[in-house]
Amino acid sequence: QAPIKATCEDMSCKTGFPEDVHSAVVSRSVHGGQPLLNVRFRSCDRNKKIHFGSSDPEDFRVGEDGVVYAGRSFQLSAEPTEFVVSAQDEDTQEEWQMRVKLTPEPAVTGPPARDHKKIEDIVFPWQQYKHSSHLKRQKRDWVIPPINLPENSRGPFPQELVRIRSDRDKSLSLRYSVTGPGADQPPTGIFIINPISGQLSVTKPLDREQIASFHLRAHAVDVNGNQVENPIDIVINVIDMNDNRPEFLHQVWNGTVPEGSKPGTYVMTVTAIDADDPNALNGMLRYRILSQAPSSPSPNMFTINNETGDIITVAAGLDREKVQQYTLIIQATDMEGNPTYGLSNTATAVITVTDVNDNPPEFTAMTFYGEVPENRVDVIVANLTVTDKDQPHTPAWNALYRMTGGDPTGRFTILTEPNSNDGLVTVVKPIDFETNRMFVLTVAAENQVPLAKGIQHPPQSTATVSITVIDVNESPYFVPNPKLVRQEEGLLAGSVLTTFTAQDPDRYMQQTSLRYSKLYDPANWLKIDPVNGQITTTAVLDRESTYVQNNMYNATFLATDNGIPPMSGTGTLQIYLLDINDNAPQVNPKEATTCETLQPNAINITAVDPDIDPNAGPFAFELPDTPPSIKRNWTIVRISGDHAQLSLRIRFLEAGIYDVPIVITDSGNPHASSTSVLKVKVCQCDINGDCTDVDRIVGAGLGTGAIIAILLCIIILLILVLMFVVWMKRRDKERQAKQLLIDPEDDVRDNILKYDEEGGGEEDQDYDLSQLQQPDTVEPDTIKPVGIRRLDERPIHAEPQYPVRSAAPHPGDIGDFINEGLKAADNDPTAPPYDSLLVFDYEGSGSTAGSLSSLNSSSSGGEQDYDYLNDWGPRFKKLADMYGGGDD
Repeated sequence: QAPIKATCEDMSCKTGFPEDVHSAVVSRSVHGGQPLLNVRFRSCDRNKKIHFGSSDPEDFRVGEDGVVYAGRSFQLSAEPTEFVVSAQDEDTQEEWQMRVKLTPEPAVTGPPARDHKKIEDIVFPWQQYKHSSHLKRQKRDWVIPPINLPENSRGPFPQELVRIRSDRDKSLSLRYSVTGPGADQPPTGIFIINPISGQLSVTKPLDREQIASFHLRAHAVDVNGNQVENPIDIVINVIDMNDNRPEFLHQVWNGTVPEGSKPGTYVMTVTAIDADDPNALNGMLRYRILSQAPSSPSPNMFTINNETGDIITVAAGLDREKVQQYTLIIQATDMEGNPTYGLSNTATAVITVTDVNDNPPEFTAMTFYGEVPENRVDVIVANLTVTDKDQPHTPAWNALYRMTGGDPTGRFTILTEPNSNDGLVTVVKPIDFETNRMFVLTVAAENQVPLAKGIQHPPQSTATVSITVIDVNESPYFVPNPKLVRQEEGLLAGSVLTTFTAQDPDRYMQQTSLRYSKLYDPANWLKIDPVNGQITTTAVLDRESTYVQNNMYNATFLATDNGIPPMSGTGTLQIYLLDINDNAPQVNPKEATTCETLQPNAINITAVDPDIDPNAGPFAFELPDTPPSIKRNWTIVRISGDHAQLSLRIRFLEAGIYDVPIVITDSGNPHASSTSVLKVKVCQCDINGDCTDVDRIVGAGLGTGAIIAILLCIIILLILVLMFVVWMKRRDKERQAKQLLIDPEDDVRDNILKYDEEGGGEEDQDYDLSQLQQPDTVEPDTIKPVGIRRLDERPIHAEPQYPVRSAAPHPGDIGDFINEGLKAADNDPTAPPYDSLLVFDYEGSGSTAGSLSSLNSSSSGGEQDYDYLNDWGPRFKKLADMYGGGDD
């Protein structure tokens, strides 16, 4: 790098370039827009406008401030690059030229030797202006060329780089400083400057992979901090060293190639990266294949593009059935693959040979055998096996089977079992042994996809399938089925109707005759002879029966053989019954209502006949001659074939219910007639023809059905009442039987009983208790005056006679005794009211007896016999156990 220096020894001014040829050393790799150098041009006239130009504007352009920039990114050749920089006065068109020679930096393979005794000086620029007697500095007159510093330098540190100085340091005491990333900004402290001498130094090794360049700005100020010079920019480029190995993006690369591929088929691309400068030799990688495993059929089945990493085939013979996978060791080396100076790394490329259909399926046998019982469907009769060398469970391995002959009626089909690839011959239509005893099928097998081009094998394989049909016992069948018989109704029981027989399809089995039986006969009209199948009637055939639908009666019969196992078949006999005139017509409805006057009084009636044409309508309607009152009071007129109108003949008929007989005759041959009784209710009507005394007539003329229904309701109601009374009496008896001595609520067993309270004592009661001391000696008249008697005192009445219980009563008398005592107490007028305060007998102020606590219950009660408590029932069991249980 040539030193750049500005001095002020010559005070004369001459416009133009200070030199005719300017040489500079720049890096080999040039990026578009990168500043390369600054051309120095001296102008003595401040007002002149100078325009700079380049003879090679595509590669180099010159800014208005004289800085030369790269026009595009390119690599400098080893020979010096020359171009011309021109400066032109825009007013006078005067032009000056200077030739620039650029020389690329030599490749650095180790720490460069540096002459520490010779340090460049970077001087702040200056310019003398017209009409001025002193020097004045020009802002951004030129740009300092970049300083190139190799990375990973071993020092010693701090290592001096350049010296910054100003030509005013002779007259002033100046202080120098640098700012920017690497100086006073992170990462700080990498570059330092001596504030007195301006010596710029680096303090540690640099790493281009972290920071490729530093942009610093140098400052010069006086001791008071006043700026003396305009700041200048200093660019420090970190020169790349080959300190990083190539790294593959993946350690294992996976690729595929179809078998049988031709040479030159693309397989895959492997990629490695190098952290060094990709535009320098340190980052330029080259690829190669170190090994291939296996080496069959050739050790060099693949090659790799040394620049792009594309792997392609170079030899034929890829066969998946022989080699399914290849493993390649790929090496990437920087320094353009230089094995001496370059750094290397390896990765693995796994290439899988994919399958193509180069092997057709082949049957394992020429003939396959199977058997099937007759009349069976969805049965697998034969299993066809094939072999295929292609990859299993792929379209090139999956087999498709088809029949090429031997099955003209389509009774068989062949399905493929997906796991084993076998062909399953299946019966889809029933086979009759009496018709076909054996089938010989011709089948073919092929893959789902066609064979690859150039394969010499036939595309399919063929085989023969021999299928034997097994004879089984088949069901007999009736002929015809169903069988239709036309017969007039009314055929008497015991008449022969027809013969209904069946046939046995088993012609090659030793069997006896068939046996017949009846399976379905809803009206039970028929029977069949078990040997010859003759059908006779067991009842009269009636077309009007509910079992006959649309004149058709259906019965089903069963035919059974004696085979092993026995088989049976059914047949249906359809009897079409022809109608005869066996039913007389009837009137409908059976009841009607009309007014007692002549107008309006018409009643519409209809004739109903179960028979059909020609034994039904049109019908003839007439009234009988007897009794004479019928024709005297009524008249009938036919209005259509099935309908007639009944009306009064007289002007007035008393209200009531009348039975009107009507003779109806059908059109059959011979005719059938009947006399039907129409119950007519005659009533008083309003002007609209509606009955006004319907309730009276209906009550007087209830039908037999209504009367029976009313009687049934009354009887049911009486039964319910009687049942309720019986239930209530039984309930009372059960309740009285359970109440032996006390109510269930007052059961003393395992209960805490609360008895009547006696009050708080004599002192807190305002009662005159003297009357209680000798109640028997006090006369009734002197007990207490009237008006001051308490409510709880006994009234003066004769005491009722309570029943006296025997000493040892029978247990069954306990309930009666308690009930009698309860009735006597309820009727006792001397008993106090239930809601009054009860005062019990006063014991007096003292007692001649001792303390009750001295009594011994065991000694006092031991002389009595309580065994009779065991006879009182379960309610006294607890008490009997306490007193009659002995010492326990």
